[in-house]
Amino acid sequence: MSDLANLTYVDRVNRAIDHVVRNLAAPMKLEDVARAAHFSPFHFHRIFKTLTGETLNQFVKRVRLERALYLMSHRDDPSLTDVALACGFSSSSDFSRSFKQRYGVPPRAFDVRAHRDARRSDFEEQFRLPRLPPGENPDGFEARLRDYPERHVAYIRVLQPFEGTAVVEACRRLVQWATARGCDQGEWLGYMWEDPEIVPLEKCRYDVAITLPEAIRTDGEIGCQTFPAMKVAEVEVKGDIELEQRAIDWLFGTWLPKSRWAPADQPAFEAWNGKPFEHGMTHFELRAQLPVVDALKPL
Repeated sequence: MSDLANLTYVDRVNRAIDHVVRNLAAPMKLEDVARAAHFSPFHFHRIFKTLTGETLNQFVKRVRLERALYLMSHRDDPSLTDVALACGFSSSSDFSRSFKQRYGVPPRAFDVRAHRDARRSDFEEQFRLPRLPPGENPDGFEARLRDYPERHVAYIRVLQPFEGTAVVEACRRLVQWATARGCDQGEWLGYMWEDPEIVPLEKCRYDVAITLPEAIRTDGEIGCQTFPAMKVAEVEVKGDIELEQRAIDWLFGTWLPKSRWAPADQPAFEAWNGKPFEHGMTHFELRAQLPVVDALKPL
């Protein structure tokens, strides 16, 4: 298979993944996912598993369960029926059965905090980024609420982003692509689709992206997607990776529980001031953004 074909297949599988994530609460039909990726259903299964390491059904069930864990950890005593339906399960009993198969116990008996703590310990051990305890704010972080309109982005997706220099290289390639098309003055973003306190690091996906006019076409490894209008809680970060991690910990651990807001069904963003890594590899200037909705709003 040529390099061009490989890139085309990666782009098309990313389209399938985007379709799944955007429609997680809806019934997931093979024909619809394959159509989003411009594959025939006959060949789609093999291609998807080859590039992701999971069958489509395994991927969908895993992402639904991980989304359920995220909702359970950021909502006060959520209804299992509401969580089940929000994540695409047909009923609370279907959700409980799938959850127990994956995690060994039913949802009500699962210690979400212990699970997150264990994942965070792995993260801290690997990257030496200690957690900022809830209630502490030694850096004087302040959050401001900001409303964003609908945004169209071009992106490169990085699998296993915590390994090596793949994210830096993806940023370099996207900057080069955008500059060649005269659209490098948009807003540069980075965002993780998974919460590393819930999902194993090797299963995490990170996109580097730039907002752009909808009319600009993408190709090869450059995908495109549209984020709906949203409200974000934003914290300014000017410093190293440890400062950014403390800002994220403060947003989730201190600001969020005391606010009237809950996390929206969108990834958290790094909104760069300028281009990615424009200020070097150890000093970052960006805004950590947490999309939020009213905590009383139904799931």
